[in-house]
Amino acid sequence: MDFKNTILILTSNLGSEYLLGGINEDGTIQESARAQVDALLRRSFRPEFLNRLDEIVFYKPLTKENVTKIIDLQIEKLNRRLEDQQIRLVLTQAAKSAIVDAAYDPQYGARPLRRYVQHTVETMLSKRLLKGDILPGQTVTVDASGGELELR
Repeated sequence: MDFKNTILILTSNLGSEYLLGGINEDGTIQESARAQVDALLRRSFRPEFLNRLDEIVFYKPLTKENVTKIIDLQIEKLNRRLEDQQIRLVLTQAAKSAIVDAAYDPQYGARPLRRYVQHTVETMLSKRLLKGDILPGQTVTVDASGGELELR
């Protein structure tokens, strides 16, 4: 076994503070931000290691549209788990915006969104299921009022 046909992808948040502040209006990364990250890489890793990397790719922070799609994916996963109970969950745009506002931080990426959906949306839904307020065949809508999520 060898690594001839293998691609290794290494990720790091090293220099993310430069990238977060170095995005142009059109979404491209400023050359000054790239230079700052390059300098930080050279200070942080030995030349022998950096020389073995074929390419360094700079990722832009997630946009609000990206984050909303991630929320949609999280709700899709939850709906697959609810299929056995014949229950469907939908989020209004206001609910999605409230989740983005409450849970998204460009510095930490999308992981806090997943945790927020689990701890907030799933917990609200679970409590209502246990109380018997939600029955098989129902569609439950998550909406937001004043930044607070509510089930309808």
